[in-house]
Amino acid sequence: MKAVDPKALFRLSVLGPLVSRETLERGELQRFIREAAQREYVIPGSRRRHVGEKTIEAWFYAYQRGGLDALCPKPRVDRGQCKLTPVVQEALLAAKRDNPRRSIRQLRDLLLAAGTVAAGALSRSAIHRLLQQHGLSRISGSASEAEERRSYVAEFAGTLWYGDVMHGPTLSVGGRQRKTYLVSLMDDASRLVAHSAFCLSETALAIEGVLKQALLKRGLPRKLVVDNGAAYRAHTLQGICARLGIQLIYCRPYAPEGKGKLERWHRTVRDQFLSEINPAHVSLDDLNARLWAWLEQVYHQRPHGGLAGATPLARYQQDLPRIRSLGARAATLDALFHHRTRRHVRRDGTVAYLGQRFEVPYELAGKTVQLVIDPQAEQVLGVEGEDGDSLGPAVALDPVANCQRVRHKPSAVTSDLPATRTPCNPALNPVELAHQRHYGDTEA
Repeated sequence: MKAVDPKALFRLSVLGPLVSRETLERGELQRFIREAAQREYVIPGSRRRHVGEKTIEAWFYAYQRGGLDALCPKPRVDRGQCKLTPVVQEALLAAKRDNPRRSIRQLRDLLLAAGTVAAGALSRSAIHRLLQQHGLSRISGSASEAEERRSYVAEFAGTLWYGDVMHGPTLSVGGRQRKTYLVSLMDDASRLVAHSAFCLSETALAIEGVLKQALLKRGLPRKLVVDNGAAYRAHTLQGICARLGIQLIYCRPYAPEGKGKLERWHRTVRDQFLSEINPAHVSLDDLNARLWAWLEQVYHQRPHGGLAGATPLARYQQDLPRIRSLGARAATLDALFHHRTRRHVRRDGTVAYLGQRFEVPYELAGKTVQLVIDPQAEQVLGVEGEDGDSLGPAVALDPVANCQRVRHKPSAVTSDLPATRTPCNPALNPVELAHQRHYGDTEA
């Protein structure tokens, strides 16, 4: 008996109860398709995690027409054939043999510049198939040799942490459907997750919030390995790590194998945690509360295959004497995570931030200051000068209260002129001159 294609079985599992229903209520099909498109899947032969609504709908109608066989992938009818003209084929092969390091894009641009092909007439896939048929899709020599990679592990806990972000489920937040992101920090030697949380973004702010909680719970790592993305390149994160003595290390782009242990943790979260959660019935706070309980009660307590049967928590605790604690820095940790942004103080002694106005000491009016902000709480704490000296508090503007506020009035200005002054000549007064010209020299 012929084995069933695993992709067909996967597509059938996505359709789920639809295949056994004889009739569907009005709108039920579209409702099911929308819900199915929001779920995450382990797709055979693909690294993608979601399936589009139109794709699921096409699978449904295909199954209705032809059953399970209709869900099997159809091979290309032009497989192994090249539709390029002989002239274009020869030009491509000659250009590739002349310089094997030329990429598909470079080959296409070369033929376009030479006038061999017209713009948009040569696809990347057609070039790739031609090169593959002639054994030219990979360059030979030292550049084609595999890069040496070796399995490694830090000798002690607290030496090396990994940081990464995984796409999480879509939740209802404030009446809107919002995508979540799981931000995690893992210790290399023990596989212990220093802290992990589902956030509504994968920005530097979300990463800093997770890092702060990880430091409070698990001490200071000596090295932190992260992606090369813009969020990890933020100057705020770099400054925090520099002040805490944490060496921030960036992975090479497109080299996820550098954080293989964390990638394995992501798969564990999908298979053992998210598979038990119904996103439609939990809030963001509920999801994180369950994640933290599952971390402490299940994941950290379970023997790990990579730790010779030890649990992540037990392995981490073996090296507690070696782990750097925050010590006296714990009292100033909040200040290390504060952000600063430049603002110009208006003439009424206020500054603007996130659509709100804040009053600062009035003598700063017209000057440029730095607002000190707690980004996690979205609070403005005060103002500083360029040298970091505190210039006073910043409080939310209350225009109603200002109606009753006693204003500071400048003191009377003393003059250096003599006590007796000669009155100004009325003839030099422009108003009097205008009056005289209009009414004549004498008043009526």
